[in-house]
Amino acid sequence: MFNILVIDDEKNIRFAMKEILENEKYNVITASDGSEAFEKFATMHIDLVIVDIMMPNMDGYEFTKELRRLNEELPVLMVSAKQLPDDRKKGFVVGIDDFMTKPVDAEELLLHVKALLRRSKIINERKITIGEVELDYDSYTVKGHGKEIELPQKEFLLLYKLLSFPGKIFTRIQLMDEIWGLDCETGSETLTVHIGRLRKHFEDFEEFEIQSIRGLGYKAVKKV
Repeated sequence: MFNILVIDDEKNIRFAMKEILENEKYNVITASDGSEAFEKFATMHIDLVIVDIMMPNMDGYEFTKELRRLNEELPVLMVSAKQLPDDRKKGFVVGIDDFMTKPVDAEELLLHVKALLRRSKIINERKITIGEVELDYDSYTVKGHGKEIELPQKEFLLLYKLLSFPGKIFTRIQLMDEIWGLDCETGSETLTVHIGRLRKHFEDFEEFEIQSIRGLGYKAVKKV
């Protein structure tokens, strides 16, 4: 069972989130601010954090910044009534993984939580398995159907990113920024070339495919 820590200074919101999550069989721990939250870490293992921004003593930004100094991989979902782009940007700068605005839709919250926990599992194990195919992050290899294909770093990272979030559309800019870096001067035609090479490598693999989304970018589709 996953342990989820909900941090919010509003008692009613803590209660509502706890109820939503516990109905899905998650174990929920609550805290009213960042300082109290760190006390919880001393007594139990936490798999995911849901944190508000505006709180007394230690707000969501301060909490996340301090948490990242201690733990770089624990998934953090920031939930706030603040909706300005700068609020989101500041959250990602200090280290959150995802952002939702209040009031929170229960179904959407659960989808975000499931996606973050799946991503966390992938990061911790550093492997993705799809049917008979396994991607190994440490060796940049893809194994399956009696083959072991060692990919160049950028090709592997691109494939790993897409297959970490099957069905999700990534824009060309998103992929270029994440795989090649924000300051990279490489043109988007490089991304096109890498996608073409990946399709060629795995054209005989039935487990997945990379689809082009006209005018937007790409997504990976699992077929098993």
